Amino acid sequence: MVGTIGENMNLRRSDSLEVGSGAVAAYVHNQAAPGLGKIGVLVALESTGDAAKLNELGRQIAMHVAATNPLAVTEADLDQAVVEKEREVLSAEARESGKPEEIIGKMVEGRIRKFYEEVVLSKQAFVINPDNTVEKAIKNAEGNVGAPITLKGFKRFELGEGIEKEEADFAAEVAAAASS
Repeated sequence: MVGTIGENMNLRRSDSLEVGSGAVAAYVHNQAAPGLGKIGVLVALESTGDAAKLNELGRQIAMHVAATNPLAVTEADLDQAVVEKEREVLSAEARESGKPEEIIGKMVEGRIRKFYEEVVLSKQAFVINPDNTVEKAIKNAEGNVGAPITLKGFKRFELGEGIEKEEADFAAEVAAAASS
């Protein structure tokens, strides 16, 4: 590409997924050209079933990931530091209510379950059919695919993600320009 367009380029990030048998499905959101858009998602499904049906299910799950931006596939995959931070915030909020400590514990556990439903892919309500979780949608698709399905992982990329933007004080710039 550098030779073709005459501009210097750097690859800032990349990732991959693979499965022994199954499919790695892709979805590009807001596609401007083939394979070029604002959000790109890969989903790895392991199964010995029908590859075309498995790929379609993977594409639907990839659409879901693009829309919801989950943090992990399962509760076990979730970074424990994130869970502990959330638990601390929820505990502090519950203590402000002035309730007894045993009730605070139950409140926090209920809110942690709700937190998992928001950030763990397998626990989220499936965007295509909100009556099911993603986990249940995969279980239901096993009959259609003809074999058990395991969600091995996902990767989500968003345009501009991870770029630190330099914040400038416009008033200070104007004052500096005016004084020189």
